[in-house]
Amino acid sequence: MRLVAWQPDDLLRRLDDVVGVYGEAMGYRQELLQTRRGYIGAHVRRAGFRAVATLTTDGRLAGFGYGYTSGPGQWWHDQVRANLGEAGRHRWLTDCFEVVELHVRPAAQGHGVGARQLRALLAMADGETVLLSTPEADEAKSRAWRLYRRFGFEDVLRHFYFPGDERAFAILGRGLPLAERPAEDAPGIVGL
Repeated sequence: MRLVAWQPDDLLRRLDDVVGVYGEAMGYRQELLQTRRGYIGAHVRRAGFRAVATLTTDGRLAGFGYGYTSGPGQWWHDQVRANLGEAGRHRWLTDCFEVVELHVRPAAQGHGVGARQLRALLAMADGETVLLSTPEADEAKSRAWRLYRRFGFEDVLRHFYFPGDERAFAILGRGLPLAERPAEDAPGIVGL
C-alpha cells in the first residue's frame, strides 16, 4: 500500500470510492451516504484543505482522510462552538484545523493505515490546534479511540449529539504541531 497526498481534484475524481469507504467504515445507511457525497464535494473548496489517501498496489482505495481550517459559518464548527464556553472557544477554535474525515476500509484496519494517514494529514495541517469528532465507544475496544489517544487527543466535549445523527459523539482535540517520531514510524507520502 502507498500513502499519497491528494489535491481537491484527486478526491473529487475518486468521490464514489471515498463515499464507499466512508459508508463501510461508519456503517451508515445508503440515503445518508448520498447526502454526505454532496458535503464532501463542497468541502474540497474550503480554506486550508488537506487530504491523504491510502491506495492498494492495484489502485483500490483502502482509506482516506481530509480536513481544513475550521471557521465561523461552517456547520460543524458552529455546532461545537455553541457548546463550548468562552475559554474553550478561545483555546480550541481560534486557529484550528478540523479533521473532517479519517476512514479505513474494515478489511484494511489493524495494519497501521489509520495512524499513517492521521500523521501525514496533521503534518500538512495549518493551525495551533486540531479537533475531530468520533462516535462514543469503549476506548479499550475501539481502534479509532486507541488511535486518537495514542496521538495525544484529549476530551473537549463528550456525549455530544449532532442534529440528524442518533449516535453520541466525542469532540477530541490536541495542539499542533505533532512531535517528531522515529524515522521508522514516519510515513512516505507520494505526491500525485
